[in-house]
This record gives sequence, C-alpha cells and structure tokens, in this order.
Amino acid sequence: MSNLKDIKSEIEKYANDSNLSELQIVEKLEKHYFDKKVNENLKLYKKGKKKVSEITKDLKISPRKFYAILEKKKIGHKKYKKD
Repeated sequence: MSNLKDIKSEIEKYANDSNLSELQIVEKLEKHYFDKKVNENLKLYKKGKKKVSEITKDLKISPRKFYAILEKKKIGHKKYKKD
C-alpha cells in the first residue's frame, strides 16, 4: 500500500510542477504502457508465436482495432473476403 501512496505523491508533485492535471498524467501513462504492450505483442505476432485472438484477449481490444493498428504500422496480414 505504501508503494501506491508513493506513486500518488509523485503524480501530485509532477502535476504541481507541470501544467497538467493528475487525470491527464494518468491518461498519458496509460497510453504509454498500452503502446509498450502493443509493441511487445507485435514482435511476437511478426514471429508467428502469438495469434490475433490471443493478442486481442491479452490487450482487451477488438480484432478490428488490432487490424487497424497493423494497418497503421504497415505490418502485413491476411485479409479475408466476406462473401
């Protein structure tokens, strides 16, 4: 519990020093760690060690969103035709 108090105090201290609110800082941290996790999973996806379903379950995102990330980063993937 003391670790959480330390983190809270550091966030409050940073908020006082910067022009950001605590919530904005937390959102930036969330985005940073989400991107970090995505990059780790993309490396495994490129090597063929992890499937899309496992990655989407791990990141708690939809497959459509994951494919959008692949398109954005210009990573090749199979496209299935809906007939």
